[in-house]
Amino acid sequence: MTEPLVLVPGLNCTDALFRPQSDVFSTERHVLIVDQTQDDTIAAMAERALAEAPPRFALGGLSMGGYVALAMQRMAPERVTRLALLDTTARPDTEDGTARRRTLMELARTGRFAEVHQALWPRLVHPDRHADAALEAIVRQMMDDTGVDAFCRQQEAIIARPDSRPLLSAIACPTLVLVGSQDAITPVEMAQEMADAIPGATLTVVPETGHLATLEAPVHVNAALAKWLLRPV
Repeated sequence: MTEPLVLVPGLNCTDALFRPQSDVFSTERHVLIVDQTQDDTIAAMAERALAEAPPRFALGGLSMGGYVALAMQRMAPERVTRLALLDTTARPDTEDGTARRRTLMELARTGRFAEVHQALWPRLVHPDRHADAALEAIVRQMMDDTGVDAFCRQQEAIIARPDSRPLLSAIACPTLVLVGSQDAITPVEMAQEMADAIPGATLTVVPETGHLATLEAPVHVNAALAKWLLRPV
């Protein structure tokens, strides 16, 4: 039986983040995109996802979803057949990062949620896509669907996330590390760091792509995922 695929969206994202992947891979396997809007810690998100997931599954996460995927793999390595870490990092938050998050949370809580999108959008995608109205509409709709309360819970979880770097060497399943070549949030060097630390990991750098690779370059991402899904366990 083809193994199921579990995908974890990032901050302010919904299942629409993985629609180009779900549309392709759901023809051959069960695809579950988990809800990460209910909890305010990465561990709680991981526990909820594991409770919803099949007994064994391939696992992928983007950005915050990568933090959750790493937590899931630590909690239940026997259930995760393979791991894909997309536009993410194993590092904890920085002081500057936490300060930016607190500022965005204050905007959201004081009725200025639209300004959160204005602040994030230029950093989310490749500069050539800043004027891509269709892509921006998808990202803005995901934010609106997530809502203020869930956004703030997610930010609290991201701020408190652990340093996963010391645990990367224990990952024993086939692992794909993928990053956009011009990801301004979790740049290539962070992906390289993870790929170097995880035994046998494959690093894929997607050209002319920012932080939202699954939406910006779905053909490239799907090709990398298809190859990853064929790697022997």
